[in-house]
Amino acid sequence: MAGLPPLTVFDVETTGLDPKRGHRIVEIAAMRFEGGSPLADQTFATFVNPERTIPFEARQVNTISDVDVESAPTIDVVLPQFLTFAEGSLLIAHNASFDYGFLEVEKQFCWGYVDLPECFCTLRLAQNLYPGDFRHNLDALCQKFKFTMPATRHRALADVILTAQALERMITDGHIRSLDELRRRGSIRQMVK
Repeated sequence: MAGLPPLTVFDVETTGLDPKRGHRIVEIAAMRFEGGSPLADQTFATFVNPERTIPFEARQVNTISDVDVESAPTIDVVLPQFLTFAEGSLLIAHNASFDYGFLEVEKQFCWGYVDLPECFCTLRLAQNLYPGDFRHNLDALCQKFKFTMPATRHRALADVILTAQALERMITDGHIRSLDELRRRGSIRQMVK
């Protein structure tokens, strides 16, 4: 898979669904993906102090509590660390408009200008490769590919691992061998209406 650039598969867990309404990142995780395969020994994962309380509804989904994040670094520390980990790669996430949207808003909390790499979406890729499937969320892909669901589903690193496995399978199924092909089939720009 020499034609594909290095990728960083990432996921965020948050206090809610809309960063423009004050919801914040509480956890971010990532895994490098090179040569068409995930690199399980190259991961990044950390809690993020959102500087606000975590609503009950978010805790029910991601099981992250205020106690978990109270001594964690804030986004102005974590985002530059994440971007250093992802250096030299492009980003990819499942439902990337959500995760990348949070990064776009959260970068405003960093001193100075933070430049985010181009980002791709495995949800968009799945919709492109498997148009006959009714659902394309991560749970549906895991069921389709017969992946074992971790007990920690909806935690950032567990979701990153599943997304990386799904990406590897979709690259094979879709015969994706170039950045142009990945852009055509999995760009988040095509999702924005």
